[in-house]
Amino acid sequence: MIELRTPAEIDAMRPAGRFVAETLATLRDETAVGTNLLAIDRRAHDLIRRAGAESCYIDYHPSFGAMPFGKVICTSVNDAVLHGLPFDYTLRDGDLVSLDFAVSIDGWVADSAISFVVGTPRDEDLALIDTTERALAAAIASATTDKRIGDISAAIAAVARADGYAINTDFGGHGVGRTMHGDPHVPNDGKAGRGFPLREGLVIALEPWFLRTTDKLVTDDDGWTLRSADGSRGAHAEHTVAITADGPVVLTDRGFLGVD
Repeated sequence: MIELRTPAEIDAMRPAGRFVAETLATLRDETAVGTNLLAIDRRAHDLIRRAGAESCYIDYHPSFGAMPFGKVICTSVNDAVLHGLPFDYTLRDGDLVSLDFAVSIDGWVADSAISFVVGTPRDEDLALIDTTERALAAAIASATTDKRIGDISAAIAAVARADGYAINTDFGGHGVGRTMHGDPHVPNDGKAGRGFPLREGLVIALEPWFLRTTDKLVTDDDGWTLRSADGSRGAHAEHTVAITADGPVVLTDRGFLGVD
């Protein structure tokens, strides 16, 4: 069921959005060559406890997960792009890292993801990250009350195709509110003018993700981490966005921190 939020409820979601934005910025600043993925998870867990927040991931067990997730953040590296289960891995020079983080504060959820390179970057990785970020910006710009879900999907796909990337629609954006994943589903490809009309009060997480040379995924042996079928690298960008009469409001915007 698609739920619409009142202006007061959207305001009540702001603390969760701000905390998610702050945490991702902190973790990106602290993550470097030599950082262990389990240390990232421990740090995120500590920040959650200090804020009095609740993790949306630790007990999460959807049909596609082999077991409850058991960690508080997704850490996807290189050919992993989604649902990366933190494990005992120390980051190396040039690793492409995606962090996906969602929490609840006072019963309201916010969800966001970033991708970045530790150490010396490859040009193709920076290009891939740039594409996901521009696709997210295009999606947000399309999140207005005169559009439909298909307009968001088409905007994402146009950026990806212009840069030569294939698109997977198995996993994409989703409604956000009292729970992390709700209706509507927002695929990363679609037809403009189609789908559910975007209404004031709709809150959605928009999350373009692309792989360099394929649109096929395989599930890792951990039962969670999704990797490219051909070993090529992936990147992921996500924001929680409220649709209002005055335009889209990015609840997880990191701009107030002086970072992108």
